[in-house]
Amino acid sequence: MLEAKSLTATETPKVKRSFPWKALGSFALNLVLGLIGFALLLLTWHLISSKSPDLPSPAKTLPVLWELLRHPFYENGENDKGIGIQLALSLGRVFKGFLIGSLIAIPVGGLLGASKPLLKVLNPVIQVLRPVSPLAWYPIGLAILKDSPKAVTFAIVITSLWPTLINTMVGVSSLPQDFRNVARVFKFSPWQFAAKVLFPYALPHILTGLRLSMGIAWVVIVAGEMLAGGTGIGYFVWDSWNAGSVEKVISAILIIGGIGLLLDRGFEFLTQKAKFE
Repeated sequence: MLEAKSLTATETPKVKRSFPWKALGSFALNLVLGLIGFALLLLTWHLISSKSPDLPSPAKTLPVLWELLRHPFYENGENDKGIGIQLALSLGRVFKGFLIGSLIAIPVGGLLGASKPLLKVLNPVIQVLRPVSPLAWYPIGLAILKDSPKAVTFAIVITSLWPTLINTMVGVSSLPQDFRNVARVFKFSPWQFAAKVLFPYALPHILTGLRLSMGIAWVVIVAGEMLAGGTGIGYFVWDSWNAGSVEKVISAILIIGGIGLLLDRGFEFLTQKAKFE
């Protein structure tokens, strides 16, 4: 007669893990659908270029894009730099402006969300400044800072902070009263309340705002560098146009879109992670 073997405290039953076919199938489906979307884009591009002789076709542009990506970090003098160097300079300005804007937007948004009287005072100012075009802020930054690259960063700071500020304000103001009551029962200090209750609750809203702000910052950098000149991906686009190379312009557009997609997906991952936790 066989005796049943009991599990000790240190033993755990072995769970047979099946291969994640469902996740693999979902990834494959998304990949196929994405490739179909890009195929439709190339087809549309080809049809438009066949009707417009000034617009280069995909067959003429993609080799130029490949050449740019093959040697991204060459440097032949002050005004001839590889696309990788130009992107690095632009990303540096974007992250600097984005970081400064976020350091302003998160605490100010938290204060506005926590104080209705303060919101009534500052909300009209926010609504006046928020819709101003990024290009309108560039000459203001140039007048203050006397430096073109810094003026571009200034424009990024001013225009990218609004989504984060507003989303932080919404997240803080929507905190349920039950959460506040529990904090009072445990006699949390203001810092404990902010760290253990308010910030974790508002974090998904803040990350959504940061995601939108990064998208705006990446859009602003191209326009700003076109005005500032010198270096950066925006300057590369304008310089390529002046040199008569529409192929390089379109290649830069594709690269800008690809970098923007990666930045957006990164913040989407962080947002989903925060919601899950």
